[in-house]
Amino acid sequence: MKRIYILLFLFLFLILEGVAINFLPSSIVLGDKMFVPHWILIVLILIEMFFDRGNSYNALIYALVFGLLIDIVYTGILGVYMFSYGIVIYMVHVSKKFLHGNFFVTLLFSILGLVISDLLITFIYDLVGVITFSWQHYWLNRLLPTVLLNIVFFIIIYFLLVKRFNKWGSELSWD
Repeated sequence: MKRIYILLFLFLFLILEGVAINFLPSSIVLGDKMFVPHWILIVLILIEMFFDRGNSYNALIYALVFGLLIDIVYTGILGVYMFSYGIVIYMVHVSKKFLHGNFFVTLLFSILGLVISDLLITFIYDLVGVITFSWQHYWLNRLLPTVLLNIVFFIIIYFLLVKRFNKWGSELSWD
């Protein structure tokens, strides 16, 4: 039943990602900066850090499935988000064995995951010719605002979900 709750959380954030920009003031949205919510990625990192135990790969499976859903619903190219989210969650899975899961480590993983994921997505879109831009413009007008928006989301959602994920992860039998 706990895995169904997690799926429901992820579906909720999938829907909220699509309407998140509508909640920002129009002066920000219509400006030069581009804000991209990667809320599913943040929740997936929290799942990986606090729900998955040992050799379980729930967050990686969720990353592949919900990355593909994001590709289907919000983008025109299949596999870009699925690939980037899968790579990031796998990197967090391998790295978390060396660091204790607390707020600051999870924040660091979230920031690095956001940067890696957004760079991969942008690089792939640039490679296939979907977008063209200067990388200097990208760093200042897309990556930095995107990371800041998602850090605010992380700080809000961390305290709402971590205890729940920790409890659910410890209640499940992973054998």
